[in-house]
Amino acid sequence: MQSPFANLSPVVKNLLIINIICFIPSLYYSHNFAGNSDPIAELFGVYYPGSPAFRPWQIITYMFVHGGWTHILFNMFTLFSFGSMVEYTMGSKRFLLFYFICGLGAMALQIAVQAFEVYHITGHFSMYAPELDSSYIAYGQKQAITLYGIFNAPMVGASGAIVGVLMGFRLLYPDVELMLLFIPVPIKAKYVIPGYLVLEVVMGIGQIGGDNVAHFAHLGGALIGYILMKAWRIQGPGYL
Repeated sequence: MQSPFANLSPVVKNLLIINIICFIPSLYYSHNFAGNSDPIAELFGVYYPGSPAFRPWQIITYMFVHGGWTHILFNMFTLFSFGSMVEYTMGSKRFLLFYFICGLGAMALQIAVQAFEVYHITGHFSMYAPELDSSYIAYGQKQAITLYGIFNAPMVGASGAIVGVLMGFRLLYPDVELMLLFIPVPIKAKYVIPGYLVLEVVMGIGQIGGDNVAHFAHLGGALIGYILMKAWRIQGPGYL
C-alpha cells in the first residue's frame, strides 16, 4: 500500500516538516507558562510596526508560528492537500518564492487594515503603543480594546501564504471537484475558493465577537497569489 506522503513535492514536504518542528516549542511553552503565554509567538509572531515588540525578522518567522492544534492542523492539511499539485505545475523554486511572497502580501494587507483602524480611532497614523487606561478615557472602551489588540497581539500562522496557494490551485485546476465537510456533493474549485474568500470578507468586515482571526491577511495572500499567477502567466495542464 502506497504511503499518502509518497507524492508530496519537495518544497511542500519541507514546509510541513519545518512548521511542525517550529510548533513543538510553542506547544511546550503554552502549557508551562503562567496565563498560557507563549514566548515563541511573542518573539517570532509579527507585531504591528508601531508596537515596541516589533522586530524585523518577524515578517518571515510569523509564517512558521501557530496558535494551537486547530490552527496548525488546518493549515498543514490544506498545504498537504493542494500544495504539491501547484508546486509540480510551477516548479519548486518558483513555488517557494510564490509561497513567501503570498505570506508577505498577507502581512502587508493586515497591517494596512490595522493602520486604517488606528487612524479611524485616533485621527492619525499613530506609531506608538497607547496605554490601555488612557485610551479608555480618550476613545471609549471598545476603541481602547481595539487599539490595545493592534499594538499588543502578534499575528501568527502560515494561513496567508496557504490561501495564496489555494488561489493558485483555483487558477490552475478550476474544474477539479472538491468534497467539503457537511456538503454531501462535490463542488468545483472555481466555486469553492471564491466562496471561501467572500466568507473571509464578510467575517473581516463584521468583526464577529471573539473572532481573533486575521481575515484580511488571508485576503492579502489570495490577492497576491492571483497577481503573481497572472504576472508569471502560469497555466494549468488543461491549457497546454
